[in-house]
Amino acid sequence: MTSAFNWHGAKITRATPVTSSYRNTQNVRRFLVAQCGTGFKFDRPFMAWIKDGVPKTMGDVADEWTRRRNPK
Repeated sequence: MTSAFNWHGAKITRATPVTSSYRNTQNVRRFLVAQCGTGFKFDRPFMAWIKDGVPKTMGDVADEWTRRRNPK
């Protein structure tokens, strides 16, 4: 897994892996607003989940945010 992904400017897709260089950038925020809607916000528990070291993609991140906001 590469840690050199440019979180500030590279194109982010649902398949983009969360790497060790992950940052909560405006580019990431734009991607997540597009995936999750205008109500998207980062919070500390969610940010900790993103960076917990478990392999995930940005699609997983968007799905988890949606799941946390709409529990069954």
